[in-house]
Amino acid sequence: MKKLTIIIFLTTLLLSCKNGIENSKMVFLVNEVPDNHPIDFKQDLVPQNKLIHKGMFSPSLEEYYYTVSDKNFEHFDVYEIQKANGKWSKPRKAFFNSAYNEHGMSFSPDGNSLYFSSTRPVEIEGIAPTWHIWKSEKINGKWNEPEFVDIPNLRKKLVSHPSVTNSGIIYFHSSNLDYSEMDIYYSKQVNGKFKGAEKPKISENHSTGKATPYISPKEDYLIFASIGGQLELMISFNDGNGGWKNMRKLSDEINYYGQGNPYVTPDNKFLFFTTGRHLADSWSVKWVNIESELSNN
Repeated sequence: MKKLTIIIFLTTLLLSCKNGIENSKMVFLVNEVPDNHPIDFKQDLVPQNKLIHKGMFSPSLEEYYYTVSDKNFEHFDVYEIQKANGKWSKPRKAFFNSAYNEHGMSFSPDGNSLYFSSTRPVEIEGIAPTWHIWKSEKINGKWNEPEFVDIPNLRKKLVSHPSVTNSGIIYFHSSNLDYSEMDIYYSKQVNGKFKGAEKPKISENHSTGKATPYISPKEDYLIFASIGGQLELMISFNDGNGGWKNMRKLSDEINYYGQGNPYVTPDNKFLFFTTGRHLADSWSVKWVNIESELSNN
């Protein structure tokens, strides 16, 4: 009887995994779904002689946005594809893309706000001409014109790659205009305006720079790129007291050369990230099942 119970359990588990894989194929409209070994996600989207920098979905998973640049990093554009009749549409420039540089996009968890980085000019005295954060709101089903997001104590700094929590707190990285002293910051929103930014208390022993943060909507974990000899993706968990604990590098399967721009699907199942050598042709957005990484806290 005990042996029969084990067989039934294993059969049920196998069918459940198989059904989960088939469901994910339907959701992402792909032929292959990764386990804990990263694979490319729609590498065919990258135009010839371009580099891809980030890929992420709208919270509904009906739209996919990605950033590409020339190989000299002189111009960045954001493209999007949408689901239509069970297929992905052809790429087109995102609604917020402009003649300036656009990058580092991120939706609010409810899908009604989209934050992104841009070099478009800010017509405010004292704002440095560099990357800053902008925001567009969806009103009555339509996106309004992007507005500058003012972080009061970082007006003379580079500010980029926002990520947003359920409560409206925004995480991002900031640096000097020459990209030195890059680190992660967060800013709380009060009455529609963001307060002065602070650095999260991640680890006293982590002295290297940090960039491209992804904050989970519940703010229970934070993934970011550690800047050293090469980029490495790190994870840290909320300690419940305003700090972050158990910081560690993600698995060697994920960290093998130059990782950054993390994004996690709303079900906390798949991590998307970018990898590639500095000026090589092999840049790609990869995705991987991250459930075991999140449970190992």
